[in-house]
Amino acid sequence: MAAYAQLGDVNTWYDEHGAGTPLVLLHGGLVDARFFAPNLDALAEKFHVYTPERRGHGHTPDVPGPITYQLMADDTIAFLEQVVAEPADLVGHSDGAFVAMLVAMQRPELVQRLVLISGGFNKSGEAAPDTEWDVDAIFDFLGPTYGEVSPDGIDHFRVVATKIGEMAAKEPDLKASDLAAVSARTLVMFSDDDLVTMRHVVEMYDAIPGAELAVVPGTSHFLTQEKPHLVNALVLDFLTHDPVPTVAGIRRAPQGEE
Repeated sequence: MAAYAQLGDVNTWYDEHGAGTPLVLLHGGLVDARFFAPNLDALAEKFHVYTPERRGHGHTPDVPGPITYQLMADDTIAFLEQVVAEPADLVGHSDGAFVAMLVAMQRPELVQRLVLISGGFNKSGEAAPDTEWDVDAIFDFLGPTYGEVSPDGIDHFRVVATKIGEMAAKEPDLKASDLAAVSARTLVMFSDDDLVTMRHVVEMYDAIPGAELAVVPGTSHFLTQEKPHLVNALVLDFLTHDPVPTVAGIRRAPQGEE
């Protein structure tokens, strides 16, 4: 079912799996839809899953100019409007989570439910802020996989990695108060040893109205691959069940109370 859709100047590659209500998976930076391989089958049993690859990632060619979160959000909005053509659930990991959140903030009518996995909202939450963006090391780690599918060829990976590094030096840059604009029901999910601090995780959870929180123990930023059975179970529980009335809610008022 793989196809391309010309969305503005981006010839976006995507695949489709399963049947049911639409669910769009948004991968992280410098990887592609294959990153969700441990999660795809479980989700496709319940949903019509779309796996678009963003500009300069996977099968989608790069375009001249920088890569920014807002450009990727605009690309995702175009994908939702022109390909999905109805409101969808969004599940994003890392950069894909922040892109999903921007879409939900800016075009809430396109988003049913939102799962944000390991994506912070500003740079103040970085767990290792002094880590150098080493393009050569990143190339050794991710370049060969990029070269397997990219129409731009493996050597272009350094160009894309440099663009992502320039973006990551400045973004994301939202304030916690900005997250009040998220109106979709939201699950915030992180590992217990992620790229952001646990303080940042809780700040994000507190800032998104009515958000639910999951922390996957014994994992890193690659939690979707390290414990896919647990991640899949949490995501599917959130997407396939309504909120339960809690018995002793503190953050959430008991059902029927303000």
